[in-house]
Amino acid sequence: MLKQRAKHYQLRIERLASTYHLDPLLIRAIITVESCYDPHATSTVGARGLMQLMPATAAQLGYRHLYKPSDNLQAGMQYFSSLLVQFSNNVKLALAAYNAGPKAVIRYGGIPPFSETQSYVIKVMKRYRTLLDETMERNGNDLASQITH
Repeated sequence: MLKQRAKHYQLRIERLASTYHLDPLLIRAIITVESCYDPHATSTVGARGLMQLMPATAAQLGYRHLYKPSDNLQAGMQYFSSLLVQFSNNVKLALAAYNAGPKAVIRYGGIPPFSETQSYVIKVMKRYRTLLDETMERNGNDLASQITH
């Protein structure tokens, strides 16, 4: 089920990730952990959509329709891209800021000591590594079949 949902958004994710100079596999990992590709997901604190954005954050970026996948993906990637810039391309700090807010990361001088945030960073990075491994394996198999044929 997750793979079907993911496939539905794959091209859109790749295009937008390219626009914001992001690794689409990292974005896919974030979406998997955040919402399992459910565009109608809502967290207990009010985060919405595929990338689980808070309405205030999205509004600051000019987006209001967080259950609309195109708006959610655009706002989420724009926001995550800005966090990467803010935290000097440190993916783990940007992920922590995405989860707990950039002020918390600054206040603690790194990943905040919140179990939810620490767990979130670990889960996203684990999923990201899995996606990277799957891609490498698939590309390796493609290369092997090209060489042997």
